[in-house]
Amino acid sequence: MSPSKFTSTGEETLQPENGIINSFSLFSEKAVDEILQPPVQGTDDHLIEFSEAMRTVAKTLRRAAEGKAAAQAEAAEWKRRYDLEKARNLQLERKEQSPGEQDGDYYEAVGNFANRPVSSNVANKQFEKCCGENGICSHEVLRDGESDSVSKMVRKASFRLSWCCKGEQSDQHKHDIVSFERGNITTAGRSSRQISLRWESDPRTVLVLTKPNSISVRILCAEMVRWLREQKKLDIYVEPRVRAELLTESSYFNFVQTWKDDKEMLLLHTKVDLVATLGGDGTVLWAASMFKGPVPPIVPFSLGSLGFMTPFHTEHYRECLDSVLKGPISITLRHRLQCHVIRDAAKHEYETEEPILVLNEVTIDRGISSYLTNLECYCDNSFVTCVQGDGLILSTTSGSTAYSLAAGGSMVHPQVPGILFTPICPHSLSFRPLILPEHVTLRVQVPFNSRSHAWASFDGKDRKQLAAGDALVCSMAPWPVPTACQVDSTSDFLRSIHEGLHWNLRKTQSFDGPRDS
Repeated sequence: MSPSKFTSTGEETLQPENGIINSFSLFSEKAVDEILQPPVQGTDDHLIEFSEAMRTVAKTLRRAAEGKAAAQAEAAEWKRRYDLEKARNLQLERKEQSPGEQDGDYYEAVGNFANRPVSSNVANKQFEKCCGENGICSHEVLRDGESDSVSKMVRKASFRLSWCCKGEQSDQHKHDIVSFERGNITTAGRSSRQISLRWESDPRTVLVLTKPNSISVRILCAEMVRWLREQKKLDIYVEPRVRAELLTESSYFNFVQTWKDDKEMLLLHTKVDLVATLGGDGTVLWAASMFKGPVPPIVPFSLGSLGFMTPFHTEHYRECLDSVLKGPISITLRHRLQCHVIRDAAKHEYETEEPILVLNEVTIDRGISSYLTNLECYCDNSFVTCVQGDGLILSTTSGSTAYSLAAGGSMVHPQVPGILFTPICPHSLSFRPLILPEHVTLRVQVPFNSRSHAWASFDGKDRKQLAAGDALVCSMAPWPVPTACQVDSTSDFLRSIHEGLHWNLRKTQSFDGPRDS
Protein backbone atom coordinates (compact mmCIF):
# COMPACT_ATOMS: atom_id res chain seq x y z
CA MET A 1 0.00 0.00 0.00
CA SER A 2 1.37 3.43 -0.88
CA PRO A 3 1.88 5.84 2.02
CA SER A 4 -0.90 8.18 3.05
CA LYS A 5 -0.76 11.90 2.21
CA PHE A 6 -2.26 14.80 4.13
CA THR A 7 -4.07 17.73 2.56
CA SER A 8 -3.71 21.31 3.67
CA THR A 9 -6.80 20.93 5.82
CA GLY A 10 -5.26 18.02 7.72
CA GLU A 11 -7.49 15.34 6.19
CA GLU A 12 -5.81 12.07 5.25
CA THR A 13 -6.20 10.72 1.71
CA LEU A 14 -4.96 7.36 0.41
CA GLN A 15 -3.23 7.07 -2.95
CA PRO A 16 -4.49 4.46 -5.45
CA GLU A 17 -2.65 1.14 -5.38
CA ASN A 18 -1.83 -0.39 -8.80
CA GLY A 19 -4.38 1.96 -10.42
CA ILE A 20 -7.21 0.80 -8.11
CA ILE A 21 -8.50 2.87 -5.23
CA ASN A 22 -8.46 0.95 -1.93
CA SER A 23 -12.02 0.31 -0.77
CA PHE A 24 -11.10 1.26 2.77
CA SER A 25 -10.26 4.81 1.68
CA LEU A 26 -13.86 5.41 0.63
CA PHE A 27 -14.83 5.66 4.30
CA SER A 28 -13.27 8.74 5.82
CA GLU A 29 -13.32 9.36 9.54
CA LYS A 30 -16.04 11.97 9.09
CA ALA A 31 -18.20 9.61 7.03
CA VAL A 32 -17.78 6.81 9.56
CA ASP A 33 -18.70 9.13 12.42
CA GLU A 34 -21.84 10.20 10.54
CA ILE A 35 -22.78 6.56 9.97
CA LEU A 36 -22.20 5.73 13.62
CA GLN A 37 -24.58 8.48 14.76
CA PRO A 38 -27.69 7.04 16.48
CA PRO A 39 -30.86 6.99 14.35
CA VAL A 40 -33.13 10.02 14.47
CA GLN A 41 -36.23 9.74 16.62
CA GLY A 42 -39.36 9.01 14.64
CA THR A 43 -37.80 7.17 11.69
CA ASP A 44 -39.38 3.92 10.67
CA ASP A 45 -38.04 0.44 11.49
CA HIS A 46 -36.42 -0.09 8.08
CA LEU A 47 -34.18 2.94 8.45
CA ILE A 48 -33.20 1.87 11.97
CA GLU A 49 -32.25 -1.59 10.72
CA PHE A 50 -30.29 -0.08 7.84
CA SER A 51 -28.49 2.28 10.20
CA GLU A 52 -27.46 -0.59 12.50
CA ALA A 53 -26.24 -2.61 9.53
CA MET A 54 -24.17 0.32 8.26
CA ARG A 55 -22.62 0.76 11.71
CA THR A 56 -21.55 -2.88 11.67
CA VAL A 57 -20.13 -2.54 8.13
CA ALA A 58 -18.22 0.61 9.04
CA LYS A 59 -16.69 -1.00 12.12
CA THR A 60 -15.74 -4.08 10.13
CA LEU A 61 -14.06 -2.03 7.38
CA ARG A 62 -12.17 0.05 9.90
CA ARG A 63 -10.97 -3.07 11.72
CA ALA A 64 -9.95 -4.67 8.41
CA ALA A 65 -7.91 -1.60 7.45
CA GLU A 66 -6.15 -1.64 10.82
CA GLY A 67 -5.51 -5.37 10.45
CA LYS A 68 -3.95 -4.88 7.03
CA ALA A 69 -1.64 -2.18 8.36
CA ALA A 70 -0.65 -4.40 11.28
CA ALA A 71 0.06 -7.30 8.90
CA GLN A 72 2.31 -5.11 6.77
CA ALA A 73 4.21 -3.98 9.85
CA GLU A 74 4.62 -7.58 10.97
CA ALA A 75 5.86 -8.63 7.53
CA ALA A 76 8.47 -5.87 7.60
CA GLU A 77 9.60 -7.03 11.05
CA TRP A 78 9.96 -10.66 9.88
CA LYS A 79 11.98 -9.51 6.86
CA ARG A 80 14.29 -7.59 9.18
CA ARG A 81 14.75 -10.69 11.37
CA TYR A 82 15.44 -12.82 8.30
CA ASP A 83 18.15 -10.44 7.12
CA LEU A 84 19.76 -10.46 10.58
CA GLU A 85 19.66 -14.27 10.75
CA LYS A 86 21.16 -14.55 7.27
CA ALA A 87 24.01 -12.21 8.20
CA ARG A 88 24.64 -14.14 11.43
CA ASN A 89 24.84 -17.46 9.57
CA LEU A 90 27.33 -16.06 7.08
CA GLN A 91 29.47 -14.81 9.95
CA LEU A 92 29.33 -18.20 11.69
CA GLU A 93 30.36 -19.93 8.45
CA ARG A 94 33.42 -17.71 8.11
CA LYS A 95 34.40 -18.49 11.71
CA GLU A 96 34.12 -22.23 11.06
CA GLN A 97 36.37 -21.97 7.99
CA SER A 98 39.06 -20.08 9.94
CA PRO A 99 41.36 -22.28 12.12
CA GLY A 100 41.13 -22.07 15.91
CA GLU A 101 37.56 -20.86 15.98
CA GLN A 102 35.09 -22.76 18.18
CA ASP A 103 31.91 -20.75 17.64
CA GLY A 104 29.17 -22.12 15.41
CA ASP A 105 25.70 -23.54 15.26
CA TYR A 106 23.44 -23.98 18.20
CA TYR A 107 23.03 -27.31 19.98
CA GLU A 108 19.74 -27.89 21.73
CA ALA A 109 19.01 -30.80 24.09
CA VAL A 110 15.40 -31.53 24.97
CA GLY A 111 16.07 -32.01 28.67
CA ASN A 112 18.33 -28.97 29.01
CA PHE A 113 16.00 -26.05 28.13
CA ALA A 114 19.04 -23.92 27.20
CA ASN A 115 21.09 -23.18 24.07
CA ARG A 116 24.85 -23.58 23.96
CA PRO A 117 27.09 -22.52 21.06
CA VAL A 118 29.38 -25.26 19.68
CA SER A 119 31.13 -25.86 16.38
CA SER A 120 29.65 -28.08 13.70
CA ASN A 121 32.37 -30.75 14.22
CA VAL A 122 31.72 -30.81 17.95
CA ALA A 123 27.97 -30.97 17.25
CA ASN A 124 28.45 -34.00 14.99
CA LYS A 125 30.52 -35.78 17.64
CA GLN A 126 27.93 -35.03 20.30
CA PHE A 127 25.22 -36.21 17.88
CA GLU A 128 26.94 -39.59 17.50
CA LYS A 129 27.66 -39.79 21.22
CA CYS A 130 24.10 -39.06 22.35
CA CYS A 131 22.69 -41.87 20.19
CA GLY A 132 24.66 -44.40 22.19
CA GLU A 133 23.72 -42.92 25.56
CA ASN A 134 19.94 -43.25 25.37
CA GLY A 135 19.54 -39.52 24.91
CA ILE A 136 17.62 -37.46 22.42
CA CYS A 137 19.09 -34.38 20.82
CA SER A 138 18.13 -32.10 17.99
CA HIS A 139 20.70 -30.41 15.76
CA GLU A 140 19.84 -27.54 13.50
CA VAL A 141 22.43 -26.70 10.84
CA LEU A 142 21.86 -23.82 8.46
CA ARG A 143 24.26 -23.85 5.53
CA ASP A 144 24.46 -23.12 1.82
CA GLY A 145 25.95 -26.48 0.80
CA GLU A 146 28.42 -25.12 -1.79
CA SER A 147 32.21 -24.77 -1.89
CA ASP A 148 34.13 -21.52 -2.10
CA SER A 149 34.94 -22.14 -5.77
CA VAL A 150 31.36 -21.46 -6.73
CA SER A 151 30.71 -18.81 -4.10
CA LYS A 152 29.83 -16.26 -6.79
CA MET A 153 26.99 -18.38 -8.14
CA VAL A 154 23.40 -17.91 -7.03
CA ARG A 155 22.76 -20.47 -4.29
CA LYS A 156 19.94 -21.49 -2.01
CA ALA A 157 20.50 -22.14 1.67
CA SER A 158 19.99 -25.78 2.70
CA PHE A 159 18.40 -26.79 5.96
CA ARG A 160 18.91 -30.12 7.69
CA LEU A 161 17.19 -31.33 10.87
CA SER A 162 18.27 -34.64 12.38
CA TRP A 163 17.00 -36.58 15.37
CA CYS A 164 18.49 -39.50 17.20
CA CYS A 165 16.76 -42.01 19.47
CA LYS A 166 17.41 -44.57 22.17
CA GLY A 167 20.76 -46.16 21.41
CA GLU A 168 22.31 -48.01 18.49
CA GLN A 169 20.81 -51.38 19.46
CA SER A 170 17.26 -50.03 19.63
CA ASP A 171 14.75 -50.60 16.87
CA GLN A 172 14.02 -46.87 17.14
CA HIS A 173 17.52 -46.00 15.95
CA LYS A 174 16.32 -44.11 12.90
CA HIS A 175 16.99 -40.53 11.92
CA ASP A 176 14.22 -38.18 10.97
CA ILE A 177 15.81 -35.91 8.38
CA VAL A 178 14.03 -32.99 6.78
CA SER A 179 16.32 -31.19 4.36
CA PHE A 180 15.92 -28.33 1.91
CA GLU A 181 18.66 -28.15 -0.69
CA ARG A 182 18.57 -26.57 -4.17
CA GLY A 183 14.80 -26.35 -4.02
CA ASN A 184 14.12 -30.00 -3.09
CA ILE A 185 12.49 -31.05 0.18
CA THR A 186 12.98 -34.66 1.31
CA THR A 187 11.87 -36.54 4.40
CA ALA A 188 13.37 -39.72 5.82
CA GLY A 189 11.36 -42.53 7.43
CA ARG A 190 9.73 -41.44 10.66
CA SER A 191 10.41 -42.99 14.05
CA SER A 192 8.32 -42.94 17.20
CA ARG A 193 10.47 -40.56 19.18
CA GLN A 194 10.18 -41.34 22.88
CA ILE A 195 11.74 -38.42 24.73
CA SER A 196 14.29 -39.16 27.44
CA LEU A 197 15.54 -36.73 30.08
CA ARG A 198 19.01 -37.17 31.56
CA TRP A 199 20.23 -35.02 34.45
CA GLU A 200 23.49 -33.21 33.77
CA SER A 201 23.82 -32.43 37.48
CA ASP A 202 22.06 -33.88 40.50
CA PRO A 203 18.69 -32.29 41.37
CA ARG A 204 18.84 -30.21 44.54
CA THR A 205 15.34 -28.78 45.07
CA VAL A 206 11.91 -30.46 44.92
CA LEU A 207 8.51 -28.77 45.01
CA VAL A 208 5.75 -30.92 46.56
CA LEU A 209 2.16 -29.96 45.64
CA THR A 210 -0.80 -31.69 47.28
CA LYS A 211 -4.53 -32.09 46.85
CA PRO A 212 -6.29 -29.94 49.51
CA ASN A 213 -8.76 -31.12 52.16
CA SER A 214 -7.54 -34.70 52.31
CA ILE A 215 -6.21 -36.27 55.50
CA SER A 216 -4.56 -39.20 53.68
CA VAL A 217 -2.74 -36.81 51.33
CA ARG A 218 -1.55 -34.71 54.30
CA ILE A 219 -0.09 -37.80 56.01
CA LEU A 220 1.60 -38.95 52.81
CA CYS A 221 3.03 -35.47 52.19
CA ALA A 222 4.65 -35.35 55.63
CA GLU A 223 6.13 -38.82 55.11
CA MET A 224 7.47 -37.95 51.63
CA VAL A 225 8.98 -34.64 52.77
CA ARG A 226 10.74 -36.36 55.67
CA TRP A 227 12.14 -39.06 53.37
CA LEU A 228 13.35 -36.57 50.74
CA ARG A 229 15.12 -34.53 53.40
CA GLU A 230 16.72 -37.33 55.42
CA GLN A 231 17.53 -39.86 52.70
CA LYS A 232 18.11 -37.67 49.63
CA LYS A 233 19.35 -34.46 51.32
CA LEU A 234 17.14 -32.26 49.13
CA ASP A 235 15.72 -28.79 49.69
CA ILE A 236 11.91 -28.88 49.85
CA TYR A 237 9.39 -26.27 48.71
CA VAL A 238 5.67 -26.50 49.47
CA GLU A 239 2.68 -24.17 49.27
CA PRO A 240 2.12 -21.76 52.19
CA ARG A 241 -0.98 -23.73 53.20
CA VAL A 242 0.96 -27.01 53.31
CA ARG A 243 3.83 -25.50 55.31
CA ALA A 244 1.37 -24.27 57.94
CA GLU A 245 -0.13 -27.77 58.16
CA LEU A 246 3.29 -29.38 58.54
CA LEU A 247 4.37 -26.95 61.26
CA THR A 248 1.10 -27.60 63.11
CA GLU A 249 2.00 -31.28 63.16
CA SER A 250 5.64 -30.84 64.26
CA SER A 251 8.33 -28.16 64.50
CA TYR A 252 10.68 -30.62 62.77
CA PHE A 253 9.48 -29.26 59.42
CA ASN A 254 11.06 -25.82 59.92
CA PHE A 255 13.43 -26.58 57.02
CA VAL A 256 10.55 -26.58 54.54
CA GLN A 257 10.54 -23.46 52.34
CA THR A 258 7.66 -21.62 50.64
CA TRP A 259 6.88 -18.29 48.96
CA LYS A 260 5.20 -15.13 50.23
CA ASP A 261 3.41 -13.68 47.21
CA ASP A 262 2.70 -14.17 43.51
CA LYS A 263 5.87 -12.32 42.56
CA GLU A 264 8.02 -14.93 44.30
CA MET A 265 5.89 -17.74 42.85
CA LEU A 266 6.67 -16.54 39.31
CA LEU A 267 10.37 -17.16 40.04
CA LEU A 268 9.91 -20.77 41.19
CA HIS A 269 11.19 -22.19 37.90
CA THR A 270 14.61 -20.67 38.68
CA LYS A 271 14.81 -22.49 42.04
CA VAL A 272 12.97 -25.80 41.59
CA ASP A 273 14.51 -28.79 39.77
CA LEU A 274 11.60 -31.20 40.12
CA VAL A 275 7.90 -31.09 41.03
CA ALA A 276 6.04 -33.94 42.75
CA THR A 277 2.22 -33.78 42.78
CA LEU A 278 0.01 -35.78 45.17
CA GLY A 279 -3.55 -35.88 43.82
CA GLY A 280 -5.36 -36.37 40.54
CA ASP A 281 -5.24 -34.66 37.18
CA GLY A 282 -6.57 -31.48 38.80
CA THR A 283 -3.40 -31.22 40.89
CA VAL A 284 -1.29 -31.50 37.72
CA LEU A 285 -3.37 -28.69 36.17
CA TRP A 286 -2.78 -26.57 39.27
CA ALA A 287 0.96 -27.27 39.13
CA ALA A 288 1.10 -26.23 35.46
CA SER A 289 -0.85 -23.02 36.15
CA MET A 290 1.75 -21.93 38.72
CA PHE A 291 4.43 -21.64 36.03
CA LYS A 292 3.80 -18.89 33.46
CA GLY A 293 7.01 -19.71 31.60
CA PRO A 294 9.31 -22.75 31.66
CA VAL A 295 8.04 -25.69 33.73
CA PRO A 296 10.31 -28.10 35.65
CA PRO A 297 9.72 -31.85 35.13
CA ILE A 298 6.65 -33.06 37.03
CA VAL A 299 6.34 -36.47 38.73
CA PRO A 300 2.56 -36.99 39.18
CA PHE A 301 1.33 -39.48 41.81
CA SER A 302 -2.22 -40.77 41.53
CA LEU A 303 -4.55 -40.02 44.45
CA GLY A 304 -7.67 -39.03 42.50
CA SER A 305 -10.59 -40.76 40.84
CA LEU A 306 -9.21 -40.53 37.26
CA GLY A 307 -5.57 -40.54 36.26
CA PHE A 308 -4.87 -39.68 32.63
CA MET A 309 -1.77 -37.69 33.64
CA THR A 310 -0.84 -39.48 36.91
CA PRO A 311 0.87 -42.81 36.10
CA PHE A 312 2.75 -43.28 39.40
CA HIS A 313 1.28 -45.01 42.47
CA THR A 314 1.93 -43.64 45.96
CA GLU A 315 2.56 -47.10 47.44
CA HIS A 316 5.94 -47.16 45.68
CA TYR A 317 6.85 -43.48 45.84
CA ARG A 318 10.33 -44.19 47.24
CA GLU A 319 11.33 -46.42 44.32
CA CYS A 320 9.75 -44.03 41.81
CA LEU A 321 11.44 -40.91 43.13
CA ASP A 322 14.76 -42.70 43.53
CA SER A 323 14.62 -43.76 39.86
CA VAL A 324 13.59 -40.27 38.71
CA LEU A 325 16.36 -38.55 40.68
CA LYS A 326 18.99 -40.87 39.21
CA GLY A 327 17.69 -40.71 35.65
CA PRO A 328 17.39 -41.03 32.75
CA ILE A 329 13.60 -40.94 32.63
CA SER A 330 11.03 -40.94 29.85
CA ILE A 331 8.93 -37.78 29.74
CA THR A 332 5.85 -36.57 27.90
CA LEU A 333 5.96 -32.98 26.64
CA ARG A 334 2.39 -31.77 27.09
CA HIS A 335 1.64 -28.71 24.99
CA ARG A 336 -0.26 -25.72 26.37
CA LEU A 337 -2.43 -23.05 24.78
CA GLN A 338 -1.72 -19.35 25.26
CA CYS A 339 -4.95 -17.34 25.29
CA HIS A 340 -5.53 -13.58 24.98
CA VAL A 341 -8.82 -11.73 25.44
CA ILE A 342 -9.11 -8.67 23.16
CA ARG A 343 -11.90 -6.27 24.05
CA ASP A 344 -13.87 -4.34 21.45
CA ALA A 345 -12.69 -1.08 23.02
CA ALA A 346 -9.04 -1.98 22.34
CA LYS A 347 -7.32 0.42 19.97
CA HIS A 348 -5.22 -2.31 18.28
CA GLU A 349 -4.64 -6.07 18.33
CA TYR A 350 -1.75 -5.82 20.79
CA GLU A 351 -3.85 -4.15 23.50
CA THR A 352 -4.87 -7.37 25.24
CA GLU A 353 -5.42 -8.60 28.76
CA GLU A 354 -2.82 -10.70 30.57
CA PRO A 355 -2.24 -13.99 28.69
CA ILE A 356 -3.61 -17.19 30.21
CA LEU A 357 -1.97 -20.60 29.77
CA VAL A 358 -4.15 -23.72 29.71
CA LEU A 359 -3.11 -27.37 29.74
CA ASN A 360 -6.50 -28.94 29.00
CA GLU A 361 -8.85 -26.59 27.17
CA VAL A 362 -10.47 -23.18 26.86
CA THR A 363 -14.27 -23.28 26.62
CA ILE A 364 -16.55 -20.59 25.17
CA ASP A 365 -20.20 -21.20 26.12
CA ARG A 366 -23.52 -19.36 26.46
CA GLY A 367 -23.51 -19.30 30.27
CA ILE A 368 -26.93 -18.75 31.85
CA SER A 369 -28.40 -17.29 28.64
CA SER A 370 -31.21 -19.23 26.96
CA TYR A 371 -30.03 -18.16 23.48
CA LEU A 372 -27.61 -20.12 21.31
CA THR A 373 -24.06 -18.86 21.16
CA ASN A 374 -23.06 -17.05 17.98
CA LEU A 375 -19.30 -17.22 17.47
CA GLU A 376 -17.26 -16.30 14.40
CA CYS A 377 -14.12 -18.44 14.12
CA TYR A 378 -10.97 -17.62 12.16
CA CYS A 379 -7.77 -19.62 11.61
CA ASP A 380 -4.76 -17.51 10.64
CA ASN A 381 -7.17 -14.78 9.44
CA SER A 382 -9.07 -17.28 7.27
CA PHE A 383 -12.74 -17.69 8.09
CA VAL A 384 -13.52 -21.17 9.46
CA THR A 385 -17.18 -21.20 10.47
CA CYS A 386 -19.88 -19.59 12.58
CA VAL A 387 -20.67 -21.65 15.68
CA GLN A 388 -24.33 -21.75 16.68
CA GLY A 389 -24.95 -24.06 19.60
CA ASP A 390 -24.04 -24.33 23.25
CA GLY A 391 -20.44 -23.31 22.66
CA LEU A 392 -16.97 -24.28 21.46
CA ILE A 393 -13.97 -26.11 22.95
CA LEU A 394 -10.38 -25.34 21.94
CA SER A 395 -8.39 -28.17 23.46
CA THR A 396 -4.81 -29.38 23.64
CA THR A 397 -4.09 -33.02 22.88
CA SER A 398 -3.56 -33.60 26.61
CA GLY A 399 -7.12 -32.32 27.13
CA SER A 400 -8.54 -34.57 24.39
CA THR A 401 -9.67 -37.06 27.06
CA ALA A 402 -11.45 -34.36 29.10
CA TYR A 403 -14.33 -32.05 28.08
CA SER A 404 -13.55 -32.42 24.36
CA LEU A 405 -14.08 -36.18 24.57
CA ALA A 406 -17.44 -35.71 26.30
CA ALA A 407 -18.48 -33.34 23.48
CA GLY A 408 -17.65 -35.91 20.78
CA GLY A 409 -14.02 -35.06 20.04
CA SER A 410 -11.29 -37.57 19.22
CA MET A 411 -8.77 -38.98 21.69
CA VAL A 412 -5.29 -37.87 20.62
CA HIS A 413 -1.85 -38.89 21.86
CA PRO A 414 -0.63 -36.07 24.16
CA GLN A 415 2.63 -35.55 22.25
CA VAL A 416 0.86 -34.87 18.96
CA PRO A 417 1.30 -31.10 18.52
CA GLY A 418 -2.18 -29.95 17.55
CA ILE A 419 -5.26 -27.98 18.61
CA LEU A 420 -8.67 -29.65 18.84
CA PHE A 421 -11.63 -27.66 17.55
CA THR A 422 -14.74 -29.26 19.09
CA PRO A 423 -18.28 -27.77 19.05
CA ILE A 424 -20.63 -28.21 22.03
CA CYS A 425 -24.10 -29.37 20.97
CA PRO A 426 -24.05 -27.60 17.58
CA HIS A 427 -27.39 -26.94 15.89
CA SER A 428 -26.16 -28.65 12.72
CA LEU A 429 -25.88 -32.28 11.64
CA SER A 430 -22.68 -31.71 9.65
CA PHE A 431 -20.58 -29.85 12.23
CA ARG A 432 -17.81 -32.36 12.94
CA PRO A 433 -14.79 -31.76 15.24
CA LEU A 434 -11.46 -30.73 13.70
CA ILE A 435 -7.80 -31.22 14.62
CA LEU A 436 -5.65 -28.29 13.50
CA PRO A 437 -1.84 -28.05 13.32
CA GLU A 438 0.05 -26.52 16.20
CA HIS A 439 1.39 -23.48 14.36
CA VAL A 440 -1.98 -21.83 13.64
CA THR A 441 -3.56 -18.96 15.55
CA LEU A 442 -7.27 -19.26 16.28
CA ARG A 443 -9.53 -16.25 16.80
CA VAL A 444 -13.07 -16.63 18.19
CA GLN A 445 -15.12 -13.42 18.12
CA VAL A 446 -18.61 -12.55 19.35
CA PRO A 447 -20.26 -10.70 16.42
CA PHE A 448 -22.17 -7.45 16.90
CA ASN A 449 -25.44 -9.09 15.93
CA SER A 450 -25.15 -11.71 18.69
CA ARG A 451 -28.28 -11.95 20.84
CA SER A 452 -26.33 -12.51 24.07
CA HIS A 453 -22.88 -12.49 25.63
CA ALA A 454 -20.56 -15.49 25.71
CA TRP A 455 -18.38 -16.77 28.55
CA ALA A 456 -14.85 -18.16 28.39
CA SER A 457 -13.32 -20.45 31.02
CA PHE A 458 -9.72 -21.65 31.12
CA ASP A 459 -9.11 -25.15 32.46
CA GLY A 460 -12.46 -24.80 34.24
CA LYS A 461 -11.66 -21.55 36.07
CA ASP A 462 -10.92 -17.83 35.55
CA ARG A 463 -14.29 -17.32 33.87
CA LYS A 464 -14.49 -14.17 31.69
CA GLN A 465 -17.42 -12.54 29.91
CA LEU A 466 -17.12 -11.86 26.18
CA ALA A 467 -19.41 -9.07 24.97
CA ALA A 468 -20.27 -8.23 21.36
CA GLY A 469 -17.07 -7.31 19.51
CA ASP A 470 -14.78 -9.06 22.03
CA ALA A 471 -12.45 -11.78 20.77
CA LEU A 472 -10.43 -14.66 22.18
CA VAL A 473 -7.11 -15.44 20.45
CA CYS A 474 -5.41 -18.82 21.08
CA SER A 475 -2.10 -20.21 19.89
CA MET A 476 0.37 -22.85 21.04
CA ALA A 477 2.46 -21.69 23.99
CA PRO A 478 6.25 -22.02 23.68
CA TRP A 479 6.59 -23.72 27.11
CA PRO A 480 5.29 -27.31 27.34
CA VAL A 481 4.68 -29.19 30.58
CA PRO A 482 7.11 -32.14 30.93
CA THR A 483 5.59 -35.01 32.94
CA ALA A 484 7.51 -38.15 33.89
CA CYS A 485 6.35 -41.46 32.44
CA GLN A 486 6.13 -44.79 34.19
CA VAL A 487 7.12 -46.65 30.99
CA ASP A 488 6.97 -44.23 28.05
CA SER A 489 4.45 -41.74 26.65
CA THR A 490 2.64 -44.21 24.39
CA SER A 491 2.36 -47.01 26.97
CA ASP A 492 1.14 -44.58 29.62
CA PHE A 493 -1.46 -43.08 27.26
CA LEU A 494 -2.88 -46.46 26.26
CA ARG A 495 -2.94 -47.63 29.88
CA SER A 496 -4.83 -44.49 30.93
CA ILE A 497 -7.62 -44.89 28.35
CA HIS A 498 -7.92 -48.61 29.12
CA GLU A 499 -8.07 -48.19 32.90
CA GLY A 500 -9.71 -44.77 33.10
CA LEU A 501 -12.32 -45.07 30.34
CA HIS A 502 -12.47 -48.87 29.84
CA TRP A 503 -11.93 -48.12 26.15
CA ASN A 504 -13.30 -50.81 23.78
CA LEU A 505 -14.02 -53.19 26.64
CA ARG A 506 -16.37 -55.94 25.56
CA LYS A 507 -16.89 -59.61 26.22
CA THR A 508 -14.93 -61.83 23.82
CA GLN A 509 -17.05 -63.84 21.43
CA SER A 510 -17.08 -67.58 22.13
CA PHE A 511 -15.59 -70.08 19.68
CA ASP A 512 -18.28 -72.78 19.94
CA GLY A 513 -20.59 -71.19 17.36
CA PRO A 514 -20.84 -71.90 13.63
CA ARG A 515 -17.62 -71.84 11.63
CA ASP A 516 -16.79 -71.18 8.00
CA SER A 517 -16.46 -74.42 6.05
